[in-house]
Amino acid sequence: MSGSAPSPASAFLVTNTPSPSAVFSGSSVQEDAVASTTQPAAVSSTQSNPGPPVTSISSSGPQASIAQDQPSSMPTGQPSTTANAPPSSPSALNQSTQVASSNASDPARPLIMAYYPDWAADTYPPEKIDFGRLDWIDFAFAVPDGKFDMQWDGSDDAPELLTRLVTAAHASGTKVKLSVGGWTGSKYFSKAVGNDTARGTLADNIVALYDKYNLDGIDIDWEYPGQDGNDGNTVDPLDSQNFLTFLQLLRTGLPPGAKITAAVQDVPFADTDGNPMRDVSDFARVLDWVLLMNYDTWGSSSTPGPNAPLADSCGNSTQTANSAEAALTAWTSAGFPAAQLALGVPSYGYISKSSVSSLRTRSQHTDIRRGHRHRHRRRGEDRDPGLARERRQLFEMPGSTLAEVAAPDSVRASGSPPYEGVVVKDEDGKTSGGQIQFRELVAQGALEYVSDAEAARANASSSAPTRLELGGAEIRSLYAGWSGFVRMWDACSSTPFLRSPGAQQVVTYDDPLSLGLKAAFVRQTGMRGVNIFDVTGDTDQWDLVDALRMGLGLVSVD
Repeated sequence: MSGSAPSPASAFLVTNTPSPSAVFSGSSVQEDAVASTTQPAAVSSTQSNPGPPVTSISSSGPQASIAQDQPSSMPTGQPSTTANAPPSSPSALNQSTQVASSNASDPARPLIMAYYPDWAADTYPPEKIDFGRLDWIDFAFAVPDGKFDMQWDGSDDAPELLTRLVTAAHASGTKVKLSVGGWTGSKYFSKAVGNDTARGTLADNIVALYDKYNLDGIDIDWEYPGQDGNDGNTVDPLDSQNFLTFLQLLRTGLPPGAKITAAVQDVPFADTDGNPMRDVSDFARVLDWVLLMNYDTWGSSSTPGPNAPLADSCGNSTQTANSAEAALTAWTSAGFPAAQLALGVPSYGYISKSSVSSLRTRSQHTDIRRGHRHRHRRRGEDRDPGLARERRQLFEMPGSTLAEVAAPDSVRASGSPPYEGVVVKDEDGKTSGGQIQFRELVAQGALEYVSDAEAARANASSSAPTRLELGGAEIRSLYAGWSGFVRMWDACSSTPFLRSPGAQQVVTYDDPLSLGLKAAFVRQTGMRGVNIFDVTGDTDQWDLVDALRMGLGLVSVD
């Protein structure tokens, strides 16, 4: 991006600098105790990155018009020198900040949403959700079968679970959509929308579920129209055209106030030639918004890459189309308004057997197969969803610059005694090749919630940032690598990763800092909001959701 104006995402990229709260653009990958050779250019306070034009949208359908607030200006990249003392309350959300209601009726305010999977109910009942923090819940998944009837993904008690979810959510003013499909539930979509009779059957069955469970909307998660997804999926060149016809039919069958959304890739739907459609404006007329599934960009690999890049800041990604910034550009260029685009963000990461100290770049050409493989936990697992740690402060007023402190000896040198640190495992007990939730990284000991000074000390060797200033307040990522793991920062994608040479593991994931950056990007570019997959991956203290709320401007500072 040299020689051009900063991209919308570049203003949010955090790099290694003397002040961890500074925000810069155009950085490169951070490695262990090695400063980048590319000097980041500070974003001038006079530069303007308004993002794509903001188009009016509807509070009860895309046709009605409302005024969308222009996004607020974001940090200029200058380090904070304010030295306000942090609030004395143990919870900054309770005293030093005002938490705007997540159920506010203002349709111009960005939305915060989350998926709730039915297979998680044994360890994470719906009543555990703090609905006051969320506008919408997507219940995942209902699945069309070969006769286009609706089945449930995950458990036989999904109907009872959905009833409980809707009851609890509505009591708090939170709305619920039913998500139809998913990675393993898209096998019959192509046939189900392929002719008028099939479309009518599928639409009628979805409307019946909407009415039966007192829902507020329907989310179609077809992975993917006109493209291969999971093995066994039927694909037809006319899928996208038929999908549009189906959505128009579904719109006529649902009440006027019902929301219809879709979960989509970072690029528009496939055209008849297999390439992304150049004009998806007809979809924007029938869908209230779409969710850009900006995760699973890279999975597990000996040379892993970021799970959910904010941008290709360094211009060296082999998957240049797969980032939040690229997705926004691709969809708006094809006629889909930014105000009808929501950004999908993950609460999970990937475990790789690797000892690399930087993430994959363009020079490493072996791409893995990409797919939005939502984590599919089996029911009945014996997992404790609680985290045994004392709640400490996440959101604080700006404080003094952190002192430089020597890094801990968290990794054993060659020839030292056998490795005694943590080896993280996925839900199947595997030490590589699978997904792991953020809460599990904490529960298994790879991440530890620490004090401000401890966070600075633990991240000193990798120059990983611990603070992000947003509108006079700070998001602090006080989760440090622990028990043999070191928290690293990939400034090209604005995401963290954990590495443990002793365990021979690298974990690519998102934390409060990287999610706060993504939410700030959504806010400035006028997007509809964020949706996290899934709500069960957050901590009991809602560290990830609260960071998203901060980035969206839903937490105000006195």
